[in-house]
Amino acid sequence: MNSLKNVINAIAFLFLVVCITTPAYAQLPEFFNFDDNYYVVYGGPNVTATLVGDNEYYRGDTVTIDLNLMNKGVITGFEDGVRRKSLDDLEHKIQMTEMNYEAQRTTAIGIVSVLTSDNPYIKVKSGPQEAGSLPSGEQTENPVEFNIEISKNAPAGVYPLELQLYYGYQQDVQISGDDETDLGITNMEVGLWYSVGQQNQTIDIKVGNEAYFEVVNVTGTLYADADGMLRVTYKNTGEMTAKDATVRISVDDPFSTTDDQAFLGTLAPGETAEALFKLKVDEMAVAKAYSINSEIKYEDEDGHSHISDTIKIKTEAQPARSFGESLSNYTGLFVVIAIVIIAVGVFFIYRKQKEVKTDKK
Repeated sequence: MNSLKNVINAIAFLFLVVCITTPAYAQLPEFFNFDDNYYVVYGGPNVTATLVGDNEYYRGDTVTIDLNLMNKGVITGFEDGVRRKSLDDLEHKIQMTEMNYEAQRTTAIGIVSVLTSDNPYIKVKSGPQEAGSLPSGEQTENPVEFNIEISKNAPAGVYPLELQLYYGYQQDVQISGDDETDLGITNMEVGLWYSVGQQNQTIDIKVGNEAYFEVVNVTGTLYADADGMLRVTYKNTGEMTAKDATVRISVDDPFSTTDDQAFLGTLAPGETAEALFKLKVDEMAVAKAYSINSEIKYEDEDGHSHISDTIKIKTEAQPARSFGESLSNYTGLFVVIAIVIIAVGVFFIYRKQKEVKTDKK
């Protein structure tokens, strides 16, 4: 806000010959005598902005938007300021000279543009931008640039940004001189009164529909110096269906894997899918919480391929198990193996006894 005030003050300092602090005209130069103001002119600059290129972006983007500024200012009318039936040669010459100066009323001088956002999902990272001066009918040679940041949590939709334009413009002209000669007006003095104009405009940007993913559940216990299985449930929290989605993880110490991909299939908005990863935990792993990066590659509804932002998988590494703990974890497996061995043994004994009886017969 302070920077904006400084900009306005700078414009006022540079372009105001007269500072309007009250509704009455005050602090005019001595030669500003409105009894000799031959024309009262109406109209002025009309600066408009046009967004260059597409206005659709996506959550998490940091982009530069370009705005072309064009001055469509016109003089809408004028009145006789002296209301005299006849003018002498000097007055007529001064009148014509004043009209030539009045035509410059539509020029926007020292344009400064300020872009702001009232929505917490959209941040404007750039301060006030200067755009120079624009006579009527002309546009900026180079667009005015603003950097904006779109939150990763921004819902799809249209977001209005407020563009404020400040500029100086010629509010009035007063000409005086001593005599009219073949060479022109002698001792001519030109009083130019500048003021500050302001225009506001809304610039709409759009956050497009897309698939967006979050981890909603993680199960599986990982122990140091052991292999483990991690089950990760992903949810499509976006607005677009993700087709043929495949997730890939990127692991660092203390984890390693030869199984870093899992197929999720098609996820419509709101749907979930589970991925299973086999991880090896280093024997020197410190028992603490860890974060594993993952990305999802998918196709949108038009068949275009996309890769999601990085999605964090939060898990923990537990201390290495003792031999007794490891053995107890396999007790059930040992029982099953024993039962299978016994069953196979009984089968073969029964079969052998049957063969012996057959031979005796």
